[in-house]
Amino acid sequence: MKNSTQKKASLPTKLYCNLFGHSYEVTKQVTYHVKEYKCKHCNRELTTYSNGNLVELTPKFKEINSILNRIHSSKQERLKRRTYSEPSFQ
Repeated sequence: MKNSTQKKASLPTKLYCNLFGHSYEVTKQVTYHVKEYKCKHCNRELTTYSNGNLVELTPKFKEINSILNRIHSSKQERLKRRTYSEPSFQ
């Protein structure tokens, strides 16, 4: 049994994507390099893999992306706090 997060697409949308290709848009920017994508027509969801290629967005990848996003956000907050707390030398 295949676990998938995408909804079943209707025949016309599948046909459109088969003929013209998918029309992906960014739905979530996890980090600067990792993003989640979704096709406007058939709702297929993808994410970037460690090598930069796109892979199907499975529940495992959703979990990985959420943890990665949490780590990235906390790191950015720490960097922001550190730059604000350091005295400026002029």
